[in-house]
Amino acid sequence: MATPVRARAGLRSCAEVFNGQDSEPDRTPRHTISEVAAVSGLTAHTLRWYERIGLLDPVDRAAGGQRRYCDGDLRRLAFLGRLRLTGMSVADMLKYVDMTRRGDETYVERRELLETQREEVRQRIVDLQATLAVLDHKIDLYAGRIADSAGAPVRCQYHRVEEEQSA
Repeated sequence: MATPVRARAGLRSCAEVFNGQDSEPDRTPRHTISEVAAVSGLTAHTLRWYERIGLLDPVDRAAGGQRRYCDGDLRRLAFLGRLRLTGMSVADMLKYVDMTRRGDETYVERRELLETQREEVRQRIVDLQATLAVLDHKIDLYAGRIADSAGAPVRCQYHRVEEEQSA
């Protein structure tokens, strides 16, 4: 019986490759679509769609036609997942991937695209921090941790309306 590819010495599991950034990725097509879906959080349908629209290069196939992903595919998927978390559109992700395929002459364009996305993320972080401050204030108000000038807990106006309606 043949030894499975992943059992060979030095090959890392699908999860190790997806979550890691060290070393040069192994180009051996060995990860199944179900393994990749499990570690990436993407569905098999989405993985096939990413390949069809060009976010992933054409994926190698086993003798029976099943997709087999290499470590490089997993690395790209991990990076694309990070880009999606930033709110980057699929169209911009496609632009980025296309630029990487065109090579070194697109470094400046890629950097500019990522810098623009970084600024959008920073602005969202500022907005989320302001939103968090509002939530914290409301939670403190409802918990009675906010006092008026006399030191008495401030009651939220909604509590007063609810109490008046129940009386």
